[in-house]
Amino acid sequence: MTTLQSVPALGTHPASGSLPSRAETRDQLSRATYDLLVIGGGILGISTAWHAAQSGLRVALVDAGDFAGATSSASSKLLHGGLRYLQTGAVKLVAENHFERRAVSREVAPHLANPLTFYLPVYKGGPHGAAKLGAGVFAYSALSAFGDGVGHVISPATAQRDVPELRTDDLKAVAVYRDDQMNDARMALMTVRAAVDAGAVVLNHAAVTGLRFTRGRVTGAELKDSTDGTEFGVDARLVLNATGPWVDHLRKMEDPNAAPSIRLSKGAHLVLKRTRPWRAALATPIDKYRITFALPWEDMLLLGTTDEEYEGDPADVSVTEADTAQILDEAAFSIKDQQLSRDLITYSFAGLRVLPGGPGDTSKAKRETVVTEGRGGMLSVAGGKWTTFRHIGRTVMNKLAALPGHPLAEDMEPMNRLPRKLPLPGIANPNAVAHRLLIDGPAPGPRMAPDTARHLATHYGSLAFDIARLANENPELAERVHPDAPEIWAQVAYARDHEWAETADDVLRRRTTLTIRGLATDDVREGVEKLLADRD
Repeated sequence: MTTLQSVPALGTHPASGSLPSRAETRDQLSRATYDLLVIGGGILGISTAWHAAQSGLRVALVDAGDFAGATSSASSKLLHGGLRYLQTGAVKLVAENHFERRAVSREVAPHLANPLTFYLPVYKGGPHGAAKLGAGVFAYSALSAFGDGVGHVISPATAQRDVPELRTDDLKAVAVYRDDQMNDARMALMTVRAAVDAGAVVLNHAAVTGLRFTRGRVTGAELKDSTDGTEFGVDARLVLNATGPWVDHLRKMEDPNAAPSIRLSKGAHLVLKRTRPWRAALATPIDKYRITFALPWEDMLLLGTTDEEYEGDPADVSVTEADTAQILDEAAFSIKDQQLSRDLITYSFAGLRVLPGGPGDTSKAKRETVVTEGRGGMLSVAGGKWTTFRHIGRTVMNKLAALPGHPLAEDMEPMNRLPRKLPLPGIANPNAVAHRLLIDGPAPGPRMAPDTARHLATHYGSLAFDIARLANENPELAERVHPDAPEIWAQVAYARDHEWAETADDVLRRRTTLTIRGLATDDVREGVEKLLADRD
Protein backbone atom coordinates (compact mmCIF):
# COMPACT_ATOMS: atom_id res chain seq x y z
CA MET A 1 0.00 0.00 0.00
CA THR A 2 1.20 3.50 -0.83
CA THR A 3 2.47 5.48 2.16
CA LEU A 4 0.79 8.85 1.86
CA GLN A 5 2.53 12.05 2.76
CA SER A 6 0.55 14.82 4.41
CA VAL A 7 -2.19 16.05 2.06
CA PRO A 8 -3.76 19.24 3.43
CA ALA A 9 -7.37 20.21 2.80
CA LEU A 10 -7.91 21.03 -0.83
CA GLY A 11 -9.64 24.25 -1.82
CA THR A 12 -11.22 26.91 0.33
CA HIS A 13 -13.68 28.67 -1.96
CA PRO A 14 -17.34 27.65 -1.53
CA ALA A 15 -17.82 27.52 -5.31
CA SER A 16 -15.39 24.61 -5.42
CA GLY A 17 -17.69 22.61 -3.15
CA SER A 18 -15.29 22.68 -0.19
CA LEU A 19 -16.86 22.67 3.24
CA PRO A 20 -16.72 25.06 6.18
CA SER A 21 -15.10 23.69 9.32
CA ARG A 22 -17.28 22.01 11.94
CA ALA A 23 -16.70 24.97 14.27
CA GLU A 24 -17.90 27.36 11.57
CA THR A 25 -20.97 25.22 10.92
CA ARG A 26 -21.80 24.98 14.64
CA ASP A 27 -21.46 28.76 14.93
CA GLN A 28 -23.76 29.24 11.95
CA LEU A 29 -26.33 26.84 13.40
CA SER A 30 -26.19 28.54 16.80
CA ARG A 31 -26.62 32.10 15.58
CA ALA A 32 -29.70 31.80 13.36
CA THR A 33 -33.31 30.85 13.86
CA TYR A 34 -34.26 28.33 11.20
CA ASP A 35 -37.65 27.84 9.67
CA LEU A 36 -37.15 24.09 9.83
CA LEU A 37 -34.75 21.93 11.84
CA VAL A 38 -34.62 18.37 10.50
CA ILE A 39 -33.28 15.87 13.03
CA GLY A 40 -32.17 12.71 11.25
CA GLY A 41 -29.84 12.36 8.28
CA GLY A 42 -31.33 9.27 6.66
CA ILE A 43 -32.79 9.63 3.20
CA LEU A 44 -36.18 10.67 4.55
CA GLY A 45 -34.74 13.61 6.49
CA ILE A 46 -32.29 14.44 3.69
CA SER A 47 -35.05 14.52 1.07
CA THR A 48 -37.23 16.74 3.25
CA ALA A 49 -34.33 19.13 3.85
CA TRP A 50 -33.66 19.23 0.10
CA HIS A 51 -37.26 20.03 -0.78
CA ALA A 52 -37.62 22.52 2.08
CA ALA A 53 -34.51 24.40 0.98
CA GLN A 54 -35.78 24.41 -2.61
CA SER A 55 -39.02 25.96 -1.39
CA GLY A 56 -37.15 28.90 0.12
CA LEU A 57 -37.19 27.92 3.79
CA ARG A 58 -34.16 28.38 6.03
CA VAL A 59 -33.24 24.75 6.79
CA ALA A 60 -30.87 22.96 9.15
CA LEU A 61 -30.21 19.21 9.14
CA VAL A 62 -28.37 17.30 11.87
CA ASP A 63 -27.68 13.64 12.58
CA ALA A 64 -26.20 11.86 15.58
CA GLY A 65 -24.05 9.71 13.30
CA ASP A 66 -23.14 9.92 9.65
CA PHE A 67 -25.51 10.78 6.84
CA ALA A 68 -27.22 7.55 5.76
CA GLY A 69 -25.30 5.92 8.57
CA ALA A 70 -28.01 3.44 9.56
CA THR A 71 -31.00 2.05 7.63
CA SER A 72 -30.51 4.26 4.57
CA SER A 73 -27.22 2.55 3.72
CA ALA A 74 -28.51 -0.91 4.67
CA SER A 75 -31.15 -1.40 1.99
CA SER A 76 -31.34 -3.92 -0.84
CA LYS A 77 -29.96 -1.17 -3.14
CA LEU A 78 -33.04 -1.25 -5.38
CA LEU A 79 -35.15 1.38 -7.09
CA HIS A 80 -38.21 -0.68 -7.89
CA GLY A 81 -41.93 -0.68 -8.43
CA GLY A 82 -42.54 -3.44 -5.90
CA LEU A 83 -43.54 -6.55 -7.80
CA ARG A 84 -44.86 -8.30 -4.69
CA TYR A 85 -47.38 -5.49 -4.07
CA LEU A 86 -49.36 -6.70 -7.08
CA GLN A 87 -50.38 -9.72 -4.99
CA THR A 88 -52.24 -7.45 -2.59
CA GLY A 89 -53.94 -5.54 -5.40
CA ALA A 90 -51.93 -2.37 -4.79
CA VAL A 91 -51.91 -1.45 -8.47
CA LYS A 92 -51.88 2.31 -7.90
CA LEU A 93 -48.95 2.00 -5.50
CA VAL A 94 -46.89 0.02 -8.02
CA ALA A 95 -47.63 2.57 -10.75
CA GLU A 96 -46.58 5.43 -8.44
CA ASN A 97 -43.40 3.58 -7.47
CA HIS A 98 -42.59 3.01 -11.15
CA PHE A 99 -43.03 6.73 -11.87
CA GLU A 100 -40.57 7.63 -9.12
CA ARG A 101 -38.17 4.86 -10.14
CA ARG A 102 -38.07 6.06 -13.72
CA ALA A 103 -37.73 9.69 -12.70
CA VAL A 104 -34.73 8.97 -10.47
CA SER A 105 -32.96 6.56 -12.79
CA ARG A 106 -33.58 8.46 -16.02
CA GLU A 107 -33.73 12.17 -15.14
CA VAL A 108 -32.74 12.89 -11.53
CA ALA A 109 -29.73 10.61 -11.05
CA PRO A 110 -28.88 8.54 -14.13
CA HIS A 111 -25.25 8.71 -13.01
CA LEU A 112 -26.08 6.93 -9.74
CA ALA A 113 -28.62 4.33 -10.93
CA ASN A 114 -28.40 1.55 -13.46
CA PRO A 115 -31.00 -0.73 -15.06
CA LEU A 116 -31.01 -4.35 -13.94
CA THR A 117 -32.72 -7.37 -15.46
CA PHE A 118 -34.41 -9.70 -12.98
CA TYR A 119 -35.11 -13.40 -13.43
CA LEU A 120 -37.92 -15.04 -11.44
CA PRO A 121 -37.27 -18.80 -11.50
CA VAL A 122 -40.28 -21.10 -11.51
CA TYR A 123 -39.48 -24.45 -9.90
CA LYS A 124 -41.56 -27.58 -9.74
CA GLY A 125 -43.55 -27.46 -6.52
CA GLY A 126 -42.82 -23.75 -6.00
CA PRO A 127 -45.32 -21.23 -4.59
CA HIS A 128 -46.21 -19.81 -8.03
CA GLY A 129 -46.70 -21.27 -11.50
CA ALA A 130 -45.18 -20.04 -14.75
CA ALA A 131 -48.49 -18.73 -16.09
CA LYS A 132 -49.13 -16.68 -12.96
CA LEU A 133 -45.63 -15.20 -12.85
CA GLY A 134 -45.68 -14.56 -16.59
CA ALA A 135 -48.91 -12.63 -16.24
CA GLY A 136 -47.51 -10.84 -13.20
CA VAL A 137 -44.36 -9.57 -14.90
CA PHE A 138 -46.41 -8.51 -17.94
CA ALA A 139 -48.74 -6.48 -15.71
CA TYR A 140 -45.74 -5.09 -13.85
CA SER A 141 -44.14 -3.84 -17.06
CA ALA A 142 -47.49 -2.46 -18.21
CA LEU A 143 -47.71 -0.34 -15.05
CA SER A 144 -44.34 1.07 -16.07
CA ALA A 145 -45.86 1.94 -19.47
CA PHE A 146 -43.53 -0.71 -20.98
CA GLY A 147 -40.69 1.78 -20.58
CA ASP A 148 -38.33 -1.08 -19.72
CA GLY A 149 -39.64 -3.58 -22.25
CA VAL A 150 -42.34 -6.20 -21.84
CA GLY A 151 -42.24 -8.73 -19.02
CA HIS A 152 -42.11 -12.24 -20.43
CA VAL A 153 -41.03 -15.85 -19.83
CA ILE A 154 -37.81 -17.49 -21.08
CA SER A 155 -36.35 -20.99 -20.96
CA PRO A 156 -33.99 -22.17 -18.18
CA ALA A 157 -31.15 -22.59 -20.71
CA THR A 158 -31.46 -18.97 -21.83
CA ALA A 159 -31.45 -17.73 -18.23
CA GLN A 160 -28.41 -19.78 -17.30
CA ARG A 161 -26.34 -18.04 -19.97
CA ASP A 162 -26.76 -14.79 -18.02
CA VAL A 163 -26.67 -16.35 -14.54
CA PRO A 164 -24.17 -19.23 -14.73
CA GLU A 165 -24.73 -20.22 -11.10
CA LEU A 166 -28.49 -20.66 -11.59
CA ARG A 167 -29.74 -24.01 -10.27
CA THR A 168 -31.61 -25.74 -13.09
CA ASP A 169 -32.83 -28.92 -11.35
CA ASP A 170 -36.66 -28.93 -11.54
CA LEU A 171 -36.55 -25.43 -13.12
CA LYS A 172 -39.60 -25.14 -15.41
CA ALA A 173 -39.35 -21.58 -16.69
CA VAL A 174 -38.02 -18.11 -15.83
CA ALA A 175 -40.07 -14.91 -15.81
CA VAL A 176 -38.26 -11.69 -16.74
CA TYR A 177 -38.78 -8.09 -15.63
CA ARG A 178 -36.64 -4.99 -15.13
CA ASP A 179 -36.04 -2.52 -12.33
CA ASP A 180 -33.09 -0.33 -11.29
CA GLN A 181 -30.24 -0.51 -8.81
CA MET A 182 -28.07 2.00 -6.93
CA ASN A 183 -25.47 2.47 -4.24
CA ASP A 184 -27.77 3.82 -1.53
CA ALA A 185 -25.06 5.58 0.49
CA ARG A 186 -23.81 7.46 -2.60
CA MET A 187 -27.37 8.44 -3.60
CA ALA A 188 -27.98 9.79 -0.10
CA LEU A 189 -24.73 11.80 -0.08
CA MET A 190 -25.54 13.38 -3.42
CA THR A 191 -28.95 14.36 -2.06
CA VAL A 192 -27.26 15.98 0.96
CA ARG A 193 -25.11 17.88 -1.48
CA ALA A 194 -28.24 18.97 -3.38
CA ALA A 195 -29.80 20.21 -0.14
CA VAL A 196 -26.68 22.24 0.66
CA ASP A 197 -26.60 23.62 -2.87
CA ALA A 198 -30.19 24.78 -2.27
CA GLY A 199 -29.15 26.57 0.94
CA ALA A 200 -29.49 24.03 3.77
CA VAL A 201 -26.92 23.92 6.59
CA VAL A 202 -25.97 20.37 7.56
CA LEU A 203 -23.90 18.70 10.26
CA ASN A 204 -23.36 15.01 10.90
CA HIS A 205 -22.03 13.44 14.12
CA ALA A 206 -24.10 15.89 16.16
CA ALA A 207 -26.44 14.16 18.63
CA VAL A 208 -29.57 15.69 20.12
CA THR A 209 -29.29 15.77 23.91
CA GLY A 210 -32.57 17.60 24.50
CA LEU A 211 -35.28 19.70 22.91
CA ARG A 212 -35.84 23.43 23.35
CA PHE A 213 -39.31 24.61 24.35
CA THR A 214 -41.03 28.00 24.22
CA ARG A 215 -44.41 28.17 25.99
CA GLY A 216 -44.82 24.42 25.59
CA ARG A 217 -43.87 24.34 21.91
CA VAL A 218 -40.76 22.62 20.57
CA THR A 219 -38.58 25.41 19.18
CA GLY A 220 -35.19 23.82 18.67
CA ALA A 221 -32.72 21.30 20.04
CA GLU A 222 -29.65 21.00 22.22
CA LEU A 223 -26.79 19.11 20.53
CA LYS A 224 -23.39 17.66 21.25
CA ASP A 225 -20.69 17.30 18.62
CA SER A 226 -19.42 13.75 19.02
CA THR A 227 -16.09 14.56 17.34
CA ASP A 228 -14.89 16.91 20.10
CA GLY A 229 -17.65 17.11 22.72
CA THR A 230 -18.69 20.69 21.93
CA GLU A 231 -22.24 21.47 23.06
CA PHE A 232 -24.44 23.92 21.15
CA GLY A 233 -28.05 24.54 20.23
CA VAL A 234 -30.27 25.31 17.27
CA ASP A 235 -33.43 27.43 17.29
CA ALA A 236 -36.21 26.70 14.81
CA ARG A 237 -39.79 27.64 14.15
CA LEU A 238 -40.57 23.99 13.47
CA VAL A 239 -38.71 20.77 14.29
CA LEU A 240 -39.06 17.63 12.18
CA ASN A 241 -38.22 14.29 13.78
CA ALA A 242 -36.92 12.07 10.97
CA THR A 243 -34.80 9.74 13.09
CA GLY A 244 -36.10 6.49 11.60
CA PRO A 245 -35.86 3.63 14.12
CA TRP A 246 -35.28 6.23 16.88
CA VAL A 247 -38.41 8.25 16.06
CA ASP A 248 -40.24 7.24 19.25
CA HIS A 249 -37.13 7.97 21.35
CA LEU A 250 -37.23 11.60 20.21
CA ARG A 251 -41.02 11.76 20.60
CA LYS A 252 -40.54 10.87 24.26
CA MET A 253 -38.19 13.85 24.62
CA GLU A 254 -41.15 15.95 23.52
CA ASP A 255 -43.72 14.07 25.60
CA PRO A 256 -42.61 11.41 28.12
CA ASN A 257 -46.10 9.86 27.87
CA ALA A 258 -46.07 9.51 24.07
CA ALA A 259 -47.35 6.09 23.00
CA PRO A 260 -45.29 4.01 20.53
CA SER A 261 -46.12 4.91 16.94
CA ILE A 262 -44.00 2.40 14.99
CA ARG A 263 -42.64 -1.10 14.99
CA LEU A 264 -39.40 -2.31 13.47
CA SER A 265 -38.53 -5.11 11.09
CA LYS A 266 -34.95 -6.27 10.59
CA GLY A 267 -33.62 -6.92 7.12
CA ALA A 268 -30.23 -8.64 6.91
CA HIS A 269 -28.00 -9.00 3.83
CA LEU A 270 -24.79 -10.79 2.87
CA VAL A 271 -22.17 -9.62 0.37
CA LEU A 272 -20.13 -12.33 -1.38
CA LYS A 273 -17.41 -12.50 -3.99
CA ARG A 274 -18.77 -13.78 -7.30
CA THR A 275 -17.35 -16.98 -8.72
CA ARG A 276 -18.38 -15.98 -12.25
CA PRO A 277 -19.90 -12.89 -13.93
CA TRP A 278 -23.66 -12.36 -13.62
CA ARG A 279 -25.59 -10.34 -16.20
CA ALA A 280 -28.94 -10.50 -14.40
CA ALA A 281 -30.34 -10.70 -10.88
CA LEU A 282 -32.42 -13.48 -9.33
CA ALA A 283 -35.65 -12.83 -7.48
CA THR A 284 -36.70 -16.21 -6.10
CA PRO A 285 -40.15 -16.68 -4.50
CA ILE A 286 -39.81 -18.27 -1.06
CA ASP A 287 -43.50 -18.39 -0.23
CA LYS A 288 -46.66 -16.59 -1.28
CA TYR A 289 -45.42 -13.21 -0.03
CA ARG A 290 -41.63 -13.28 0.25
CA ILE A 291 -38.89 -13.09 -2.37
CA THR A 292 -35.17 -13.57 -1.79
CA PHE A 293 -32.82 -11.57 -4.00
CA ALA A 294 -29.42 -12.40 -5.46
CA LEU A 295 -28.15 -9.16 -6.98
CA PRO A 296 -24.93 -8.47 -8.87
CA TRP A 297 -23.81 -5.26 -7.17
CA GLU A 298 -20.46 -3.43 -7.03
CA ASP A 299 -18.75 -6.41 -8.73
CA MET A 300 -19.99 -8.56 -5.84
CA LEU A 301 -23.14 -10.58 -5.12
CA LEU A 302 -25.71 -9.20 -2.66
CA LEU A 303 -28.02 -11.74 -1.01
CA GLY A 304 -31.11 -11.10 1.12
CA THR A 305 -33.19 -10.12 2.78
CA THR A 306 -34.76 -11.31 6.02
CA ASP A 307 -37.93 -9.83 7.49
CA GLU A 308 -38.55 -10.29 11.19
CA GLU A 309 -39.86 -8.10 13.98
CA TYR A 310 -37.13 -6.35 15.97
CA GLU A 311 -37.64 -5.09 19.52
CA GLY A 312 -34.08 -4.34 20.67
CA ASP A 313 -32.03 -1.14 20.68
CA PRO A 314 -31.73 0.09 17.06
CA ALA A 315 -28.05 0.80 17.67
CA ASP A 316 -27.44 -2.90 18.35
CA VAL A 317 -28.95 -4.33 15.16
CA SER A 318 -26.60 -6.82 13.53
CA VAL A 319 -26.49 -9.93 11.37
CA THR A 320 -26.73 -13.08 13.49
CA GLU A 321 -25.66 -16.62 12.67
CA ALA A 322 -29.35 -17.45 12.24
CA ASP A 323 -29.70 -14.61 9.69
CA THR A 324 -26.68 -15.86 7.75
CA ALA A 325 -27.98 -19.42 7.70
CA GLN A 326 -31.44 -18.30 6.59
CA ILE A 327 -30.12 -16.12 3.75
CA LEU A 328 -27.83 -18.87 2.45
CA ASP A 329 -30.54 -21.54 2.79
CA GLU A 330 -33.07 -19.44 0.89
CA ALA A 331 -30.52 -18.50 -1.77
CA ALA A 332 -29.83 -22.21 -2.28
CA PHE A 333 -33.33 -22.64 -3.75
CA SER A 334 -31.99 -21.15 -6.98
CA ILE A 335 -28.18 -20.82 -6.69
CA LYS A 336 -25.57 -23.55 -6.93
CA ASP A 337 -23.62 -24.48 -3.82
CA GLN A 338 -20.20 -23.27 -5.01
CA GLN A 339 -21.45 -19.66 -5.11
CA LEU A 340 -22.79 -19.92 -1.56
CA SER A 341 -19.62 -20.94 0.26
CA ARG A 342 -19.20 -19.01 3.51
CA ASP A 343 -15.58 -18.42 2.49
CA LEU A 344 -16.89 -16.03 -0.19
CA ILE A 345 -18.67 -13.74 2.31
CA THR A 346 -16.90 -10.38 2.54
CA TYR A 347 -19.43 -8.39 4.56
CA SER A 348 -22.86 -8.54 6.15
CA PHE A 349 -25.20 -5.77 7.24
CA ALA A 350 -28.66 -5.30 8.71
CA GLY A 351 -31.10 -2.42 8.61
CA LEU A 352 -34.40 -1.70 10.30
CA ARG A 353 -37.57 -1.05 8.34
CA VAL A 354 -39.85 1.40 10.11
CA LEU A 355 -43.45 0.19 9.87
CA PRO A 356 -46.73 1.62 11.18
CA GLY A 357 -47.58 0.35 14.63
CA GLY A 358 -50.05 -2.51 14.90
CA PRO A 359 -50.38 -6.29 14.84
CA GLY A 360 -49.63 -8.73 12.05
CA ASP A 361 -46.74 -10.23 10.14
CA THR A 362 -44.10 -7.61 9.30
CA SER A 363 -43.56 -9.17 5.85
CA LYS A 364 -47.17 -8.27 4.98
CA ALA A 365 -47.14 -4.77 6.46
CA LYS A 366 -47.41 -1.77 4.16
CA ARG A 367 -44.24 0.28 3.63
CA GLU A 368 -46.14 3.53 4.06
CA THR A 369 -45.01 6.90 5.41
CA VAL A 370 -46.50 8.01 8.71
CA VAL A 371 -46.56 11.71 9.68
CA THR A 372 -47.70 12.67 13.20
CA GLU A 373 -47.74 15.87 15.24
CA GLY A 374 -46.84 15.79 18.94
CA ARG A 375 -48.25 17.80 21.80
CA GLY A 376 -45.31 20.21 21.52
CA GLY A 377 -45.85 20.77 17.81
CA MET A 378 -42.93 18.62 16.66
CA LEU A 379 -43.67 16.72 13.47
CA SER A 380 -42.48 13.12 13.30
CA VAL A 381 -42.17 11.28 10.02
CA ALA A 382 -41.25 7.63 9.58
CA GLY A 383 -41.45 4.75 7.14
CA GLY A 384 -41.61 4.70 3.38
CA LYS A 385 -39.35 3.27 0.68
CA TRP A 386 -36.05 4.36 -0.81
CA THR A 387 -37.60 4.38 -4.29
CA THR A 388 -40.05 7.12 -3.35
CA PHE A 389 -37.65 9.36 -1.40
CA ARG A 390 -38.49 12.42 -3.51
CA HIS A 391 -42.22 11.81 -3.13
CA ILE A 392 -41.84 11.50 0.64
CA GLY A 393 -40.02 14.86 0.76
CA ARG A 394 -42.86 16.50 -1.16
CA THR A 395 -45.47 14.82 1.05
CA VAL A 396 -43.86 16.19 4.22
CA MET A 397 -43.61 19.66 2.69
CA ASN A 398 -47.31 19.62 1.78
CA LYS A 399 -48.03 18.65 5.39
CA LEU A 400 -45.95 21.61 6.61
CA ALA A 401 -47.87 23.96 4.33
CA ALA A 402 -51.19 22.71 5.72
CA LEU A 403 -50.38 22.96 9.44
CA PRO A 404 -52.97 24.80 11.56
CA GLY A 405 -52.29 28.49 11.39
CA HIS A 406 -50.07 27.94 8.34
CA PRO A 407 -46.91 29.07 10.17
CA LEU A 408 -44.57 28.31 7.26
CA ALA A 409 -46.87 28.49 4.25
CA GLU A 410 -46.37 32.19 3.55
CA ASP A 411 -42.58 31.75 3.52
CA MET A 412 -42.38 28.72 1.23
CA GLU A 413 -42.93 28.15 -2.45
CA PRO A 414 -45.68 25.54 -2.97
CA MET A 415 -44.42 22.16 -4.11
CA ASN A 416 -46.47 22.31 -7.31
CA ARG A 417 -44.48 25.36 -8.42
CA LEU A 418 -41.08 23.71 -8.04
CA PRO A 419 -39.33 21.58 -10.68
CA ARG A 420 -40.65 18.03 -10.43
CA LYS A 421 -37.46 16.33 -11.57
CA LEU A 422 -34.60 18.51 -10.40
CA PRO A 423 -31.39 16.51 -10.98
CA LEU A 424 -28.86 15.63 -8.32
CA PRO A 425 -25.32 17.06 -8.52
CA GLY A 426 -23.00 15.41 -11.02
CA ILE A 427 -25.75 14.42 -13.45
CA ALA A 428 -24.14 13.06 -16.60
CA ASN A 429 -24.03 10.02 -18.81
CA PRO A 430 -21.71 7.72 -16.83
CA ASN A 431 -20.45 5.99 -19.98
CA ALA A 432 -19.37 9.34 -21.41
CA VAL A 433 -17.71 10.31 -18.11
CA ALA A 434 -15.78 7.02 -17.95
CA HIS A 435 -14.64 7.48 -21.55
CA ARG A 436 -13.40 10.99 -20.84
CA LEU A 437 -11.55 9.85 -17.72
CA LEU A 438 -9.75 7.21 -19.75
CA ILE A 439 -8.69 9.44 -22.63
CA ASP A 440 -7.98 12.62 -20.60
CA GLY A 441 -5.35 11.12 -18.31
CA PRO A 442 -2.26 13.10 -17.29
CA ALA A 443 0.25 13.77 -20.05
CA PRO A 444 3.14 12.25 -18.07
CA GLY A 445 2.42 9.17 -16.03
CA PRO A 446 0.02 6.22 -16.34
CA ARG A 447 -3.55 6.61 -17.50
CA MET A 448 -6.43 5.84 -15.17
CA ALA A 449 -7.34 2.15 -14.96
CA PRO A 450 -10.64 1.23 -16.68
CA ASP A 451 -12.22 -0.15 -13.50
CA THR A 452 -11.38 3.05 -11.60
CA ALA A 453 -12.76 5.22 -14.39
CA ARG A 454 -16.00 3.24 -14.43
CA HIS A 455 -16.25 3.32 -10.64
CA LEU A 456 -15.79 7.10 -10.47
CA ALA A 457 -18.27 7.71 -13.29
CA THR A 458 -21.03 5.64 -11.66
CA HIS A 459 -20.52 6.99 -8.14
CA TYR A 460 -19.87 10.69 -8.79
CA GLY A 461 -21.03 11.45 -12.33
CA SER A 462 -19.37 14.58 -13.69
CA LEU A 463 -17.92 15.30 -10.23
CA ALA A 464 -15.50 12.49 -11.02
CA PHE A 465 -13.48 15.05 -13.00
CA ASP A 466 -12.78 16.91 -9.73
CA ILE A 467 -11.35 13.71 -8.26
CA ALA A 468 -9.30 13.10 -11.40
CA ARG A 469 -7.83 16.60 -11.09
CA LEU A 470 -6.77 15.87 -7.51
CA ALA A 471 -5.08 12.69 -8.70
CA ASN A 472 -3.34 14.54 -11.54
CA GLU A 473 -2.04 17.23 -9.19
CA ASN A 474 -0.79 14.77 -6.58
CA PRO A 475 0.41 11.40 -7.96
CA GLU A 476 0.12 9.78 -4.52
CA LEU A 477 -3.62 10.37 -4.66
CA ALA A 478 -3.81 8.52 -7.99
CA GLU A 479 -2.75 5.26 -6.31
CA ARG A 480 -5.31 2.61 -5.38
CA VAL A 481 -6.34 2.48 -1.72
CA HIS A 482 -6.21 -1.32 -1.96
CA PRO A 483 -4.85 -3.27 -4.95
CA ASP A 484 -8.08 -5.31 -5.24
CA ALA A 485 -10.49 -2.34 -5.30
CA PRO A 486 -11.06 0.39 -7.90
CA GLU A 487 -10.96 3.26 -5.38
CA ILE A 488 -8.04 5.71 -5.34
CA TRP A 489 -6.72 7.90 -2.54
CA ALA A 490 -8.09 11.04 -4.22
CA GLN A 491 -11.55 9.81 -3.22
CA VAL A 492 -10.53 9.84 0.44
CA ALA A 493 -9.24 13.41 0.19
CA TYR A 494 -12.40 14.38 -1.66
CA ALA A 495 -14.60 12.73 0.98
CA ARG A 496 -12.73 14.67 3.66
CA ASP A 497 -12.99 18.06 1.97
CA HIS A 498 -16.29 17.84 0.10
CA GLU A 499 -18.44 15.05 1.53
CA TRP A 500 -18.51 15.51 5.33
CA ALA A 501 -16.39 12.43 6.09
CA GLU A 502 -15.20 12.57 9.70
CA THR A 503 -14.26 8.98 10.52
CA ALA A 504 -12.60 6.07 8.76
CA ASP A 505 -15.97 4.26 8.68
CA ASP A 506 -17.57 7.26 6.98
CA VAL A 507 -15.04 6.80 4.18
CA LEU A 508 -14.69 3.03 4.06
CA ARG A 509 -18.35 2.06 4.47
CA ARG A 510 -20.30 4.92 2.84
CA ARG A 511 -18.04 7.13 0.66
CA THR A 512 -16.34 4.09 -0.89
CA THR A 513 -16.97 0.34 -1.21
CA LEU A 514 -13.85 -0.89 0.59
CA THR A 515 -15.66 -2.25 3.65
CA ILE A 516 -18.30 -4.16 1.70
CA ARG A 517 -15.53 -5.72 -0.40
CA GLY A 518 -13.82 -6.95 2.77
CA LEU A 519 -10.80 -4.75 2.08
CA ALA A 520 -10.89 -2.33 5.03
CA THR A 521 -7.65 -3.77 6.41
CA ASP A 522 -5.73 -2.26 9.31
CA ASP A 523 -3.25 -0.70 6.87
CA VAL A 524 -6.04 0.80 4.78
CA ARG A 525 -7.81 2.13 7.86
CA GLU A 526 -4.58 3.65 9.17
CA GLY A 527 -3.98 5.39 5.83
CA VAL A 528 -7.52 6.77 5.75
CA GLU A 529 -7.29 8.05 9.33
CA LYS A 530 -4.00 9.75 8.52
CA LEU A 531 -5.47 11.52 5.51
CA LEU A 532 -8.56 12.58 7.49
CA ALA A 533 -6.29 14.05 10.17
CA ASP A 534 -4.57 16.27 7.59
CA ARG A 535 -7.33 18.89 7.63
CA ASP A 536 -6.43 22.53 7.81
